[in-house]
Amino acid sequence: MAKITYVEHNGTRHEIEVKPGLTVMEGARDNGVPGIDADCGGACACSTCHVYVDEAWVDRLPKALPTETDMLDFAYEPNPATSRLTCQIKVTPDMDGLVVHLPEKQI
Repeated sequence: MAKITYVEHNGTRHEIEVKPGLTVMEGARDNGVPGIDADCGGACACSTCHVYVDEAWVDRLPKALPTETDMLDFAYEPNPATSRLTCQIKVTPDMDGLVVHLPEKQI
């Protein structure tokens, strides 16, 4: 299991153990983390699972594919350096300690 911390815009933290093979979005959804809507169910067809990855993790995650970067154009206040869609980040055991910050709102 990998412990992932989801930080709401108001600072509320949710530390969740997520099984490798699931996505960061599925970990949030399955554990009731508010603010990750995942309207498309993880198909990379919306931006409602947008987060800002903690800067310490940006280079440790797999690079975003073009479909993800295109969809991030529709996210609320995307940051080119740290924005990711959680449906596109598959959890691996070495992601223990990953921290993601939720935006003020999802579009």
